[in-house]
Amino acid sequence: MEKVEEQLAALRIARRSAPGEEPAYLLDIAASTAARAGSSGLVAVSCSDESVRVYEGETLRFLRRYRARGVPGGARFAHASDSLVFSARGRGALQCWDVRSASREPVQVFSGHPSNVFISFDISSSDVVLCAGTEKEEKDAFLVFWDARGVTDCAGATKEPLGVYSESHSDDITKICFHPVRPNLVLSGSTDGLVNVFDINKDNEDDALISTCNSDSSVSSLGWCGEDCRQVYCTTHDEGFCWWDMAQLDTEEPITLLHVLDVRESVCAENHSLQYLVGGLYHEKAGKLFLIGGTSTGNIHLLSCGTDGLSPVGTLCGGHSATVRSFCWSPTDESLLTGGEDAQLLLWKPGAVERSLTKKASLKISSSMQKRVRVHNTSFKSRKK
Repeated sequence: MEKVEEQLAALRIARRSAPGEEPAYLLDIAASTAARAGSSGLVAVSCSDESVRVYEGETLRFLRRYRARGVPGGARFAHASDSLVFSARGRGALQCWDVRSASREPVQVFSGHPSNVFISFDISSSDVVLCAGTEKEEKDAFLVFWDARGVTDCAGATKEPLGVYSESHSDDITKICFHPVRPNLVLSGSTDGLVNVFDINKDNEDDALISTCNSDSSVSSLGWCGEDCRQVYCTTHDEGFCWWDMAQLDTEEPITLLHVLDVRESVCAENHSLQYLVGGLYHEKAGKLFLIGGTSTGNIHLLSCGTDGLSPVGTLCGGHSATVRSFCWSPTDESLLTGGEDAQLLLWKPGAVERSLTKKASLKISSSMQKRVRVHNTSFKSRKK
């Protein structure tokens, strides 16, 4: 375990993307299967200027840009194809682009109700089901599902939803995450504080809801971890952390492994205090969960998670000059991609030496994501585990 923590702490900048003509916050990063496997795949970045940008994975060379026509709710590659990139475009629909095509128009549009504002989504490990979460509409927030198969070559072809879940969240659904190997299992997190686990093979929403966990705050990120990915974690918008064991659902043992109300107060990180959390990183080889956080000046803090608490692993300095908003971990070559409010995309590798240096920019543009976050409400649904 110490070796893994030393390797993470030894991450250094290997590549830095060239400055773009139109700088923007880098809100979400997705790597294609080839890129995650350490080959020269592709990287897609969801940006605050309503675009999705595609880069070459190893060199971070900019390839192309797509207009999402609305603040994107993330970016994802199809698992079985390095050429298909999905993005939620905000109001009314999700889009899919084929990077092999010369056209900048989506090859598939997944439409919802015109009033739907999609702010989160994910695609199942089998590439069969696409699921997106909406902002609250009147009294409800919705999980909308589509059949993702059969993406056409006809630009703008539209698909209607397979179905909708409408009763499990009472506020904005901020995150969706399918299980990495079981395509029927999906997580959803919301500003209502709830993290839900669904089995979408069930016939209706009530039967599909396996478990509801309460984070007591607004969910900012979530994921699967642990042996066979039977554990679930989330971070919150007020820098809290929750960790649950779904394997204990049918036992008398408590499912909560750790609940930290404010990570900033519980961890004393080196090279300045921890100011925010970005998300979780599950290291499969080590069977260990880590958290990634940082400071407004761009330092990145790595934290190790244990049932007895959180502990600092190391700090990555000298890369970003502003808040880091997103990251993507490659388990094959143990590299890390990071992006932030300085408009920089960085590739970190163990013991790397940066091959080229470009001027770091410090942006002061207003973040649409910051405007979206609401004052937290401590009154949530009563259903909990």
